[in-house]
Amino acid sequence: MLFLAICRDKPGHLQLRLDTRDTHVAWLKGLGATLKLAGPFLDDAAETMSGSVVVVEAADLGAAKALFAEDPYAKAGLFESVEVKPWRWTFGNPAA
Repeated sequence: MLFLAICRDKPGHLQLRLDTRDTHVAWLKGLGATLKLAGPFLDDAAETMSGSVVVVEAADLGAAKALFAEDPYAKAGLFESVEVKPWRWTFGNPAA
């Protein structure tokens, strides 16, 4: 099953995001086929990264939450909030 994480950065923590980015990207790459899509979202001016959207495949919600807790951004304390939800990829899914 697929799970979507919406991760919102703490205000004023852009430098922490930048400092941790290489480790975060390496972690994402290490997920292999478990990772379905990922990327930062931007502030309202579309200029500054202010959070992340990540979709992974996991056995259940608990496994997905445990996986997202291993994100280097989460471990570094970047996120103000993380919402994890089951997700169905309906349109634009290359596997559909």
